[in-house]
Amino acid sequence: MAHIVVIGAGLGGMSAAYELRETLGSTHRITVIGEGEKFSFTPSNPWVAVGWRKPDEICLQAGEYLAKKDITFIPRAVTQILADKKCVITDAGQNIEYDYLIICTGPKLAFEEIKGAGPDSGFTQSICTTPHATKAWAAYEEFLKNPGPIVIGAVQMASCFGPAYEFAMIIDADLRKRKLRDRVPMTFVTSEPYIGHMGLGGVGDSKGLMESEFRQRHIKWLTNAKIDEVTDGTINASEYDNKGLMQMEYKLPFHFAMLLPAFKGVPAVANVEGLCNPRGFVLVDKHQRSVKYPNIFAAGVCVAIPPVEVTPIPTGAPKTGFMIESMVTTIVKNIEAELAGKPADVEGTWNAVCLADMGDDGVAFVALPQFPPRNVTWAKKGRWVHLAKIAFEKYFLFKMRHGTSEPIYEKYVMKALGIERLKSDTK
Repeated sequence: MAHIVVIGAGLGGMSAAYELRETLGSTHRITVIGEGEKFSFTPSNPWVAVGWRKPDEICLQAGEYLAKKDITFIPRAVTQILADKKCVITDAGQNIEYDYLIICTGPKLAFEEIKGAGPDSGFTQSICTTPHATKAWAAYEEFLKNPGPIVIGAVQMASCFGPAYEFAMIIDADLRKRKLRDRVPMTFVTSEPYIGHMGLGGVGDSKGLMESEFRQRHIKWLTNAKIDEVTDGTINASEYDNKGLMQMEYKLPFHFAMLLPAFKGVPAVANVEGLCNPRGFVLVDKHQRSVKYPNIFAAGVCVAIPPVEVTPIPTGAPKTGFMIESMVTTIVKNIEAELAGKPADVEGTWNAVCLADMGDDGVAFVALPQFPPRNVTWAKKGRWVHLAKIAFEKYFLFKMRHGTSEPIYEKYVMKALGIERLKSDTK
């Protein structure tokens, strides 16, 4: 009997645990280690930050539902991975041995790389976690009492741009509903070389689509931007040209600001010799297996993926839900094969599918594969995307409550977008 340990109780970790149990049956032990008691549906955080969702509506007790599948849950942080000894250590001093380790930790949020950034010791808000989004909602409530300029965006080295676009549009929609939009100048600041780049080099006509959307909503933008420092009420940013030469410095006033940070690997993972790249992301082969430790796999944001292209201000490549789902399935199938004495040769597909809500409508971005040249690349706008995002939230929370390994993206989202048809059209 093998013991499989999953680090992380987010979208990737919970999905991995359920899929392992369904695939391997009851023969093998499965343990999930997650910091805190709750699973949180991260894609709904922008709604939490404007009061459209309450935290309890997108969270559930992870241990309660994992137990129904005979999966052990340890609500602690992992402080050390002893890869040579095949064990992990928690902040409670627990020593947990494993036969296979699956790392789904997500990132460390590197607010410290920019002075004055972040919701804890800085002046900007975040929607990267549900506690951060809850804090952002409190700050937004105060802002509504005294409206003024808003700055939203993503800093240099960021690799997750979709939520920044979502949040800008959602705040715009919320302020219009409150009849306050005319009192709030909005600026979008990003390290991307152009609006709609998304860390993907653009998806279809995402540049024209998103620029048009920003113009329609009276949102100004600053691209090729590097955030130098944040002070109380001011973001100091520099604009660069396409050769990487600084062109102009800006002081952007704000009453409310949300900046997505750069990501790094969490310390317990980043500190394992030979496991990660210099930023602390796990180096994996095409089977999602560590290039150094054959019994360690990784999925999600913690995986090292090179940028899609070189940009004047560094940008990273996003890891969308569809990609994470594919990574998880790849890992589970390879562990299943290895336990059966068969070759572990399953390869995942790193495709990008993103549903970006805009408050009253939305945009779907599809890049298959993530790295160009692509078989499929398009971006489409419509209210159906807003409704699809709501449906996806409900489907995924249903999946977590009922312990199913059903591939939500593959079965519902991809079908809704017509991706199977598009795939066949490109063969």
